[in-house]
Amino acid sequence: MNYAFRDLYLNMSKKQIIWLQIIYWGFNFIGTVITPNFFVPETNRWEVHVLRVTFFMVKIVTFYISYFFIFPKVFKLEKLYSAVFVFILTLLCFASMRYAVEELLLPSTLGFRNYDENTGLLYYFFDNIYNSSLTTFIAGILWILEKYGVAENDKKQLLIEKKHAELQALKTQINPHFIFNSLNNIYSLVYQKSDKALTAIEELGQLLRYSTKDLEKDSISLDKEIGYIDSLIALEKLRIRNPELLIIEKDIRHPHLKISPMLLVPFVENAFKHGDFRDKGFEMKISDHDEVLHFYLLNYKTQKMKDDVSGIGIQNVKKRLEILYPKHQLEIENSKKEFIVDLKIDLRNE
Repeated sequence: MNYAFRDLYLNMSKKQIIWLQIIYWGFNFIGTVITPNFFVPETNRWEVHVLRVTFFMVKIVTFYISYFFIFPKVFKLEKLYSAVFVFILTLLCFASMRYAVEELLLPSTLGFRNYDENTGLLYYFFDNIYNSSLTTFIAGILWILEKYGVAENDKKQLLIEKKHAELQALKTQINPHFIFNSLNNIYSLVYQKSDKALTAIEELGQLLRYSTKDLEKDSISLDKEIGYIDSLIALEKLRIRNPELLIIEKDIRHPHLKISPMLLVPFVENAFKHGDFRDKGFEMKISDHDEVLHFYLLNYKTQKMKDDVSGIGIQNVKKRLEILYPKHQLEIENSKKEFIVDLKIDLRNE
């Protein structure tokens, strides 16, 4: 199947299929019933008009018998020889109905027939091979478009809705997790009766004002995401012994690039949660050269830090990256003493 046809049917909707049928039958009516009146005037007797209309009606009935019954029951895309059986059945249907109308119904009601009186069904069968071919072909094309195209389109839409729902669920997991850790830090400061406790509460309030509003969005600007990180670091600095050991390098040239909210924050939050800040710090670098985000974070581990990366925040981000940025590059090095995150995301199409 070539790519043009694949793209056509993958984006076909039920409504478009209906409009294609309306357009097809509109042109067919003009070609079968209306146009001959202008180009073949010598055959414009009333009997001929009746035969044109009945012929058009037979095509419509055959089309939808094939469309709704023959194709669904007989045709299999993986078994192309089934198309031969579909064609034969449609031809039999077309010839039989035309014979019944033109050689049985019309003579008994209006007193004329289309062919000679002794014309049999077998003659109708062979005489209508061409006439039924186009009807079968168009019915088959539209049925395939609906069967596979609309189904694929619906399936794709369901996947999009599923991913959206999953992303919403993942994002709602971030906020409680982040709040829990921040409140734990503030609790420590209050317990120590530190003067930094009030400042910490103010920083947390600022973060919550940002996150509550922006988590509902599909994307935010890169500078806002980095602003979250800056606020988080400012909050965490209040509790660590040597904040000057935190090495932070930022080279942001495209601050308005779009990124999914709270995508980088969990890595930083994880570093503070499990990092060793007694006499060490961490190293964080963020750049967006050529509109490709490069996020690097190294922190030193405490003895209590988990050997496996299984925290809610990190696993959450991994799932979101797989959904939103399938071509991202994420390397996590989890040695005995260090935890390193190296993430690259192409934001040019965001």
